[in-house]
Amino acid sequence: MKKLVASSRFKINMLLILMTVFCFSLSAFRYYISDTKVFLFLNWNLFLAWIPLLLSSFIFAFNIKSKISLIFIIIVWILFFPNSPYILTDLFHLRARNSVPIWYDLIVILSYAWTGLICGFISLNDIEKSLSEYGKRNGINAVIIFFLFMSSFGVYLGRFLRWNSWDVLNNPFGLFSDIVVRFIYPLEYTKTWGVTVLMGIMLNFMYFTFKWVETNNDKKLKLEK
Repeated sequence: MKKLVASSRFKINMLLILMTVFCFSLSAFRYYISDTKVFLFLNWNLFLAWIPLLLSSFIFAFNIKSKISLIFIIIVWILFFPNSPYILTDLFHLRARNSVPIWYDLIVILSYAWTGLICGFISLNDIEKSLSEYGKRNGINAVIIFFLFMSSFGVYLGRFLRWNSWDVLNNPFGLFSDIVVRFIYPLEYTKTWGVTVLMGIMLNFMYFTFKWVETNNDKKLKLEK
């Protein structure tokens, strides 16, 4: 069974690597034909989206069981996880440009967004599995739902207030101030909570659909055993 799971994870990782190479190729070709760096920033965004997956993979690769170590890794993971769905909001940059057809730019952005989102969902599923040893199913589901809403709030902070994961260290007081004021005066920041709630609901639907597919795949692996 472990060999089947390992083989399945290897295939997923290889697919993600191929998807990442495809994304890079799209942006490189765009740069070549247009001589503009319009979407090269997506490569950095996708790199950040890979970090949560690398962190969650680290937990399983080294069989982390220490609660202190696990909590530390999950805290760092929480800081970077919003980078995965964040690329969805890069659709804001889609508009007609003379140098490249808009349909090509749409494919570029969607390719990066999909790859980043899958990296995030796989990492979230890893975190869910690691937490399952320390709580009941309903409690774990509640935590996962909370993480997804936290992520949507993080996406808001990144897209509209231009904060990023590094600012927890670079400017913690400024970041903390922007967060706290929105909790103290929620009615004055309807945009914040509109984005957070609606995107959070969307991410939950997307993740639990992904999880349903992943669960069915696990059942097939057990039957093959």
